[in-house]
Amino acid sequence: MKIALIAHDGKKNEMVALAAEFSPFLQRCQLMATGTTGGRLQRECGLRVECLLSGPHGGDLQIGARLAVGEVDAVVFLRDPMTPQPHEPDINALVRACDVHNIPCATNRAGAYLLLRQLSLAA
Repeated sequence: MKIALIAHDGKKNEMVALAAEFSPFLQRCQLMATGTTGGRLQRECGLRVECLLSGPHGGDLQIGARLAVGEVDAVVFLRDPMTPQPHEPDINALVRACDVHNIPCATNRAGAYLLLRQLSLAA
């Protein structure tokens, strides 16, 4: 299972907590993440994560490109709806790519919990 993990700055603590909770499952997955998020998941959760560029530097686009060629099975993107993001077009492009390619995408902690729980049961 190839899972992309992304979190805006205000949501990184939530991503770490979520990843820690699902660590046994995520350890069996191929994980990719945007730069800072991936680094924190490696350090704080002990997960093996391929770290791509940070979101504002093109990491969201890198994940979208992989998704478009079948290299991503699910996306957890904890978005901060209260903080303007300078790379909002890239964020929208990634979420749109999930819709176009029918890839499950959770954009808040409740949805992420349900997605990861279901994937872990199916694995």
